Amino acid sequence: MKEEILINVTPREVRAAVLNDGVLQELLVERVSRTGLVGNIYKGRVSRVLPGMQAAFIDIGLQRTAFLHASDIRSGGAEASPDDNNHVDIRQLVREGDELLVQILKEPLGDKGARLSTFVTIPSRYLVMMPERPGVGVSARIEDETERERLRNEMEAQLPDNATHGYIVRTASEGENSEALLADVQFLDKLWSVIQETAQSEPGVRLVHADLPLAVRVIRDLAHHQVERVRVDSEECLQGMLDFARTFMPELPSSIELYTGQRPIFDLYAIDDEIDQALDHNVRLKSGGYLIIEQTEAMTTIDVNTGGYIGRSNLEETIFRTNLEAAATIARQLRVRNLGGIIIIDFIDMQTDTHRRQVLEALELALAADHARNQICHISPLGLVEMTRKRTRESLEHVLCEACPTCNGRGHIKTPESVCYEIFREILRQHRQFPLGELVILAHEEVVELLLDEESGTLAELEELTGRPLRLQAQAMSVQDSFDVVPM
Repeated sequence: MKEEILINVTPREVRAAVLNDGVLQELLVERVSRTGLVGNIYKGRVSRVLPGMQAAFIDIGLQRTAFLHASDIRSGGAEASPDDNNHVDIRQLVREGDELLVQILKEPLGDKGARLSTFVTIPSRYLVMMPERPGVGVSARIEDETERERLRNEMEAQLPDNATHGYIVRTASEGENSEALLADVQFLDKLWSVIQETAQSEPGVRLVHADLPLAVRVIRDLAHHQVERVRVDSEECLQGMLDFARTFMPELPSSIELYTGQRPIFDLYAIDDEIDQALDHNVRLKSGGYLIIEQTEAMTTIDVNTGGYIGRSNLEETIFRTNLEAAATIARQLRVRNLGGIIIIDFIDMQTDTHRRQVLEALELALAADHARNQICHISPLGLVEMTRKRTRESLEHVLCEACPTCNGRGHIKTPESVCYEIFREILRQHRQFPLGELVILAHEEVVELLLDEESGTLAELEELTGRPLRLQAQAMSVQDSFDVVPM
């Protein structure tokens, strides 16, 4: 299985694509106007405390105030954890005007502000530091129990008995020696000291520590031993990546190379075409079936259909094969589109329990490589699968698109016939309320054509009923379901 990372750099945007055997698996986009905020550490000020929600709004200098729940507030003491404040009144933890050191857990999504925590974590290549929360944990993605125990023992041997900071051993540390872990511990200790000094140096709301830029963050978090090479089309960006890799990932620099080809780097695997497909509601399956993916504020729904796939034996086998292919495709689409929150998958109804179990196992296996934490429930009697996927940043659609100015994001507009009937009702309303003369109807061209053709008889009846002349005026730039009736 060949894994590769391509990084495309332009003056205002950086894009990183993770590929598996030439197929896009994950896409990350960072723009100058909308840089990633997750992991950034701020000095914030409490602007409002909401006892009814057990939360507070924090001003951290962004456009919208951020949200801090009581369970995410340190109550003091080195042993404090997020579970300690589940039953504590938030008014005992913070007051308006207090200044706090906070970290962004989730970026602002839609109309919601960023989600914050005072339980700061600082990642490096092999470790995640948990300041003032002693203890050692090992990533659940390291499945070998012997290796887990070795890494835990190595870490505990590096730390003094009275250590005040805790560490989580990341997946990338699998197989690494104690020297590599010690180097990360020393680096994180120094970084935490700098963060504390910066936070205490001046009062007021401000950014204290920003995470690495996208290109460097990608190799830190995603360039594991299975990634054969990382190609970037910017010499300046390449140098920053190499400097980081030489310091923290000495085995990686040989895999990082500058792309100098004539074709744009994303054209090598038609990634831009993949991005366009990821913004479409319909996803075609190789068998002839298809998915319909609908993203809403509350949840994402995915509907599986056989489409043109007729199978070779019987209907049940056709449905089973379609669902199996859909499970793998869904897992990839969730990563590429970065869909999170509640996700409902409507698989085609299967009659046998064996088929249901195999489809669910296929979905779980396909999601095993996903970096975002997910949880899957069993298939319901209606063939629905409920699952959640951790959402820390906005989806690809929200990053690259905006609501349609014609339908305002509804996904539909009223037909010309419906608009005509609304115009008729408005004419009668104005006739009863305003004893004026001529009425001018301003509407979309198609609506005016319908009024002059099929609905001309109705217009004539309204003119006779109201005793007023009705004049039509087409608006070339008007939205189809908008109109105005103006008394003259």
